[in-house]
Order: sequence, then C-alpha cells, then structure tokens
Amino acid sequence: MVLKLGLPKGSLENATLDLFRRAGFLITVAERSYFPAVDDPELECMLVRAQEMARYIEDGALDCGLTGYDWVLENEADVVVVSELVYAKRSFGRVRWVLAVPEASPVRAVADLEGRIIATELVGVTRRWLAERGVRAKVEFSWGATEAKLPQLADAIVEVTETGASLRANKLRVVDTVLESATVFIANHGAWEDPARRRKIEDVALLLQGAITALDKVGLMLNVRRRDLDKVLAVLPALRRPTVSPLSDEEWLAVNTILDERVVREIIPRLKEAGAEGIVEYPLNKVVM
Repeated sequence: MVLKLGLPKGSLENATLDLFRRAGFLITVAERSYFPAVDDPELECMLVRAQEMARYIEDGALDCGLTGYDWVLENEADVVVVSELVYAKRSFGRVRWVLAVPEASPVRAVADLEGRIIATELVGVTRRWLAERGVRAKVEFSWGATEAKLPQLADAIVEVTETGASLRANKLRVVDTVLESATVFIANHGAWEDPARRRKIEDVALLLQGAITALDKVGLMLNVRRRDLDKVLAVLPALRRPTVSPLSDEEWLAVNTILDERVVREIIPRLKEAGAEGIVEYPLNKVVM
C-alpha cells in the first residue's frame, strides 16, 4: 500500500515541510521537482498548489493532502476533512479573508458595495457571501498583487491576512471578515473507506497534530526531596498531573512535566525556591493528547 500525499506548493510549503520534520518524516525536495523524496515507503509525495489540492483529492488523483479550508470551500470539493492543523506560512494560527477598501473610501459596510467591483482570488466564496447578504456586486478574479488594484481597478478587495501588516502598509481598511480559515488535512472518500489507507491517513494526521501541539511547549524534569514535593507541585501547571517517580535515594523523587514555553522562565526560579534541584528543560517534537 502506497498513499499518494499532496503537499502544498507555494506559501505553505516551507512551514509544511518543517511540520512533517517535527512529526518524524524526512521530506527532501529536489530543485525543480514536484515529487519530493520521503523516508516512508508507504508514502508518495507530490507538490500541488493549495488552490488546486482539494479538486485533485476529490477526483482521486491524490489520496490525501494538506490545503487551506478556504480552498476546499472555494472549489466546493466533496472530501473528508480528517483534521484541522492550525498553522500558516508565518505563524501557527488561523488566517482571515477580509473585505478591505482604501482608508479614504466612503464604503463603511458591505451594503455600500452594491453595484461596485471587488477583486479577489476567492471568487466563489466571495460571491456566495455577498449573495447571503443580498448585495449584488461584480466579483473579478485577481491573479495576484490584489492590494495594488485599489482604487483604480476595483472598489474593494477580498484578501487573506495573517497579521494585517500588508493591509496597513498599503493604507487599507478592513470592512468585514468574509471567512476564517486554517490548514486542513483532507482525504479522498475512496481512500478513507479503504481500511489500510484510512489507518495510514489517521496515523499521519495524529503525528502532525502532535507536532503542532508541541510547538509552544517544552518538557521539564527535576529532582526534589519528598518533604518539598507539595511545594514544587504547587508551582507547576501541567497538561495532566506531573509524573512523579522514586529515585535510588528514598528521600528524593523525580518530577517530569510539560509546560507552555512562555511560562518556563518565570517558573524555574520559583521551583528552585521551592526546593527543586537538577532542573532540566528540553524541547519536544510531538505531544499526543
């Protein structure tokens, strides 16, 4: 059994390859090749534009792959959404498709765009969104550099943003949010119904989700005298109760836990004050809940 896996080519490519590396898969992309090598004999990879991924998976050319949920909706693709993987090209978070206009535009609400021109890559979703609000506007496909079309070529744009920095740099104002999206791991219905392929798809999804969960967390282990254990545990937040194990010296215990990375610098001094010794912080590749 070989699973045909689609990887997003373009803005999500580097973040996706790094995510797979953290999940335990070594994927190597040769220059000008669309067929990366992977160190798993049950996987066969192909680089595909995220905008087209859902269509190829629906048709069965690929068994599964990663793309934005926005492009699943845009293509109205009939696929299985196996898992949401919240990461984007710059940050591990969601993105928004927003309706934006120049700062000086008189447009204040979507209704003000009646009869106007809107430029976007997300044509189908935008048209349906406008129709739900009873607004008739001309939605034109944008081949890129969508912000530059304002105000000469369009009255408004629907554009994707992670931080809003590009919109602010181009002196644009957000009128409304059309869609919030994240990367999703999707599968072809036929592949999902095949037991062997489904198990492999679920295994890959589990490892990818574990890699994302581990991104902002670290492991912490330390030694503590039995009499000081309660004081140390009072300092530690944890995903579950920390693991406490006896050491060869009956007076001492080993404590192992997982923490959010942002709080470790505040907690380590407090642990030392509570009687902890031999404190070791270590990175994590995967955390499977």
